[in-house]
Order: sequence, then C-alpha cells, then structure tokens
Amino acid sequence: MRVVQIIDTLEAGGAERMAVNYANALSKKIEFSGLIATRKEGLLLNQIDAEVNYLFLNKKKLIDLKAVFTARSYIKKHSINVIHAHSSSFFLAVLIKCVFPKVKIIWHDHYGISQDLEVRKNIALKVGSFFFIGSVAVNSALKNWAESYLNCKNVIYFPNFIVDRNDSYKVFSLKGIDHKRVVCVANLRPQKNHELLIKSAHLIKEKHPDWTFHFFGKDFEDSHSKKIKDLIDEFKLENSVFLYGTVDNIGAVLKQCEIATLPSLSEGLPLAILEYGLYEKAVVATNVGQISEIISSDSEGLLVDSNDLCQFTESIIRLIENENERLQMGSTLHHIVESRYSQKSIIKDYLQWLNSLTNFTPEIPV
Repeated sequence: MRVVQIIDTLEAGGAERMAVNYANALSKKIEFSGLIATRKEGLLLNQIDAEVNYLFLNKKKLIDLKAVFTARSYIKKHSINVIHAHSSSFFLAVLIKCVFPKVKIIWHDHYGISQDLEVRKNIALKVGSFFFIGSVAVNSALKNWAESYLNCKNVIYFPNFIVDRNDSYKVFSLKGIDHKRVVCVANLRPQKNHELLIKSAHLIKEKHPDWTFHFFGKDFEDSHSKKIKDLIDEFKLENSVFLYGTVDNIGAVLKQCEIATLPSLSEGLPLAILEYGLYEKAVVATNVGQISEIISSDSEGLLVDSNDLCQFTESIIRLIENENERLQMGSTLHHIVESRYSQKSIIKDYLQWLNSLTNFTPEIPV
C-alpha cells in the first residue's frame, strides 16, 4: 500500500495534526507514506517524521494547474495508490484524479460544528464525492451526514487519535506560579468560546488570586481576537490571563498545568481533550459534540452545559480546591485515552478498511 496525505496547511489545527499523525503512523506500517501540504507550511512541519516523504506545492489559487501537475508527477513517481485528502483539500485531489485517473481518493471530514449539520451544504464536495472510494468521519454525526449527503457509499467513523511526541521534553516557560495554572488549548475562533473562560477567571480571581489562565492556539488577529483581548483588559486580567499563540511543544506546556479546559460552543471529537488525557490533566469542558464519549462521568472529568458561566466557574473552583480529585481524574482520563484512542488500534482498523476498498471503483457520472 502506498498512501499520501493531502492537507492545505501545516498550521496547528486539528485536521492538520491528524494529517501528520496518519502520515507518521503509516510510515511504519506500509510500503510508502507521503504528505503533501498545498497552500502553506507551519509549525507542524517540524513534527513530520523522517520516514515520511514530504512535498510542499505552494498553491496560489483555487485552480492552480502548476500545483495539480506537480502533484501528479509526485504521485506517478512514487506509484501512489491512494490519496487521503483532509477537509477542503479534496478539491485538489479530484483535480489530480482528472489528470491521473488510476489514483484513488478517500476523504477525511474534520468539520467541527456538528450541531449545524442540517444546514451544511457544499456543492463542490457533493460533486467531488462521486470520485471518492471512501469517506472518513471524525464523529458519528458527521458519518450520518456523509451517508445522507455525499455520493459515496463507503463511509466510516474513525475517532481522532493522539500521539505522545518527544516535544514534551522541550523547555517552555509559563508565566504564573507553579501548580496553580489552568490551561486552554484552542485556536481563537468564536466557536471555542474563550470568553466563557475569561469570565470564569474574573470570578475565580476573587477567591483564588494566585491561579493563572494560559491560552494556547492560533491568534488570527481579527475582530474576534480583539474582542477577547478587550475582555481581558475590561476585567483587568492582564496579570492572570495570558495568550501565547501556537507552540510546537504542547506537551511541555501541559506538564506545567494542573487543570485543562475547553469552553467550546461546538465541537466534534476534539484532539485537545485527548491531549489533556494523554498528559493526565483534570478537565473541565462544555458538554458539546462527542466530548461525552470520552468523559462519561465525573471520575473522568467535569462536563457542564454550553456557555453556563456558573457551572463552568464552580467546576474549576472544585478542582482548584481538591488536589486529590484532580490527580485521580487525570489518571482515569489517561487510561481511557490510552485504551480507546491509541494510534495502534485505529491505524489497524484504518488499514483493514483501506484494503477492503482497493478493488472498489467509484461510479463516476458521465
């Protein structure tokens, strides 16, 4: 089997990280594993294993024929059987298939706003799906949507998986006092609802002024980012809430924090929760998407209603004031992540599924 992952960028997002995870994992299991970044490189470039064959296309526009034929030459040169296209990179994959019909495409859906699927429409994707031999969904809601919307018969659900990397041993110095830190790993997007955590920090400061809050994720420097920073200023939290942007050693960050949070308004099955579990953190998160499949009871983490400030704040305070509960909760979540969301088990199932599709030809309309 010879497979290449295609992803638009290598910035530190969930889809991007899974593309790298799949490429790295497959490099140890199959004859050839490659990764193509189409538009932009980023921090994740440093996390691609040496065994993975990498290509950057530097794609400049929606239909970039130079990029299409460069990718075609790469696929032909390395005798690639399957393109594994992540998120919007399906479009380039379809264009490649038009000039190199023998290659097969599977598409990986990482869409993160699962509660709005009934209004999700993408005509280009619907047409492009005629060319897919299979589709992977990162949660069951996306699988149901794909089965009803796409022109692709072979749809499967594979949860995201997490990998323990050597970056956890790098040095990264956090502000604040040791053993009194709360962390949130999420890009600064509206659906992540950082405002809820900032408001909680404002309330918690009155009772526990030594505790600090640390936000990691891409700052898009847009109106939403300004709104977050203005809220920090409004509550005078400049010495309590810190924004760091993206980093390539999140393991080193999590090792310095006691409580991990995710205040999202919407999610699929977020990688952040798996990372928190990998590093044995006690978690407070909103009960959205499929987070409850990972955290199903209070012994594994604390889930609260979406955008409920009172519940969210009280849950963080509960963990601040109960160190033993934090430690036990982190240990329990770690066991769940290791047993259910390991690279080993998911890659095994993925390869079995992929092998079952190798003789399948999609019914492309004439």
